Amino acid sequence: MFMAASAAFGAPHIPVSVPDEQWQPLSQSRDAALQAELNKYIDSSPRLARLSKDGRLSVALVDLSNPSSPRYAAINGRKTVYAASMPKIAILLTAYDQISRGVLEATPEVESDMNAMIRNSSNGAATRMIDRVGGLDAINITLADPRYGLYDAENGGGLWVGKRYAKTGRRVTDPVAGVSHGASAFQTARYYYLLATGRLVDEATSYNMLQALADPGIRHKFVASLGQLAPDADLYRKSGTWRDYHADSVIVWGEEPWRRYILVGIVQSDAGGDILKDLIPAVETILHPEN
Repeated sequence: MFMAASAAFGAPHIPVSVPDEQWQPLSQSRDAALQAELNKYIDSSPRLARLSKDGRLSVALVDLSNPSSPRYAAINGRKTVYAASMPKIAILLTAYDQISRGVLEATPEVESDMNAMIRNSSNGAATRMIDRVGGLDAINITLADPRYGLYDAENGGGLWVGKRYAKTGRRVTDPVAGVSHGASAFQTARYYYLLATGRLVDEATSYNMLQALADPGIRHKFVASLGQLAPDADLYRKSGTWRDYHADSVIVWGEEPWRRYILVGIVQSDAGGDILKDLIPAVETILHPEN
């Protein structure tokens, strides 16, 4: 048994139970109206339009106001790109998958490292977790497992961890994009949608993973905007930064149904941090035009 997650203002808790016969995968949830609004925002800015055209901006948005019928829209959603620390969520999944099977023990040291890896993006903790779960191959085998399908070379790739978060160790690039720490906006959004509906490993494990992603310790990019616009919403988040590569991903879970959504943004630009920060108010206006 697991305890229900805290939620803003009495909003329904996540993970939300959605029966299999009602559950709808994101690959079948593209929403034309939502896509048109997202395109309009990107096209309204010459900088964003240029980055999008050059493949240096990827965005995925999932409206979770009705979790059994998500609405999905994306810009360069299937493109696998370098995503810095954001793919640490793949290490988290591998660890919890192994814990559920009795392969890895959830010791205080393991739990401490998982929290530090996600909340504070500790490279040392991430490297220790990579070694504990059996290395890079174990992580990428888990990602490609048909139960999850979070890396699919036939459909653009997805999440990939091909190097320890350390100066030492081998480098294994992904087969599609040739990057060591990769993600596509679509597969990252799928990860969060599976979590939000209790489908990563199982419902109890999804809850535990959500708790690791809660209360982000780094307050920039998406979290900086959400702290102003939605200070009482629950956030489940992982970001990444390296040089001019900026990535962020979040489940926002608020009291109002319209403020329950997944957002993923990956951008290569010196202004990437500000671009991602500005994406939050734009998305909230799309989801709730009365704002």
